[in-house]
Amino acid sequence: MAVYKTSEFRKGLKVQIDGEPYLMIEMNFVKPGKGNALYKCKLRNLLRNTVIDRTYKGGDSLEAADVEEIEVQFLYRQGDTFVFMDSKTFEQYELTADQVGDNWKYLKDGMICSMVLFNGNPITMTPPNHVVLKVEYCEPGAKGDTATNVTKPVKVETGAEFPAPIFINMGDLIKIDTRTGEYVERVKS
Repeated sequence: MAVYKTSEFRKGLKVQIDGEPYLMIEMNFVKPGKGNALYKCKLRNLLRNTVIDRTYKGGDSLEAADVEEIEVQFLYRQGDTFVFMDSKTFEQYELTADQVGDNWKYLKDGMICSMVLFNGNPITMTPPNHVVLKVEYCEPGAKGDTATNVTKPVKVETGAEFPAPIFINMGDLIKIDTRTGEYVERVKS
């Protein structure tokens, strides 16, 4: 098993603590006046999505997590289960609604996503950074209401609701940033 020394610590590193995979989301190097250098790390548990703070001394090390990132295609949702297929091996993976979290808002049939496997089992998925979704329902915008940054809720084809500008109509295609859940632009069909 690979091991990371403190000098290799950086944001985005996937490590294993007590047999569970963690993602290093923050790493700060601190050199006090006396003594060893300290590495203050914020780590997110990839299984439970909890965040812990740990401090390591110079020379400490962490085990690399046995995680693999693969490209998958979203096939369908069946109740609280989401089914994906590996684009290369055609192997199917299932994730629960808890594992998918709020990412269900962006999932369309056939969409290519990124999935993280831990010891060969799926633990999380990430949709593309931007998705184009069709507006299924929204209230009509008031004529002449052109004040800047006026938004209204729009319901899209996935069943999710997003705030969008007042000029968006039913049937429009809108681009959403999946990292923030914000409207980006109207897309010409």
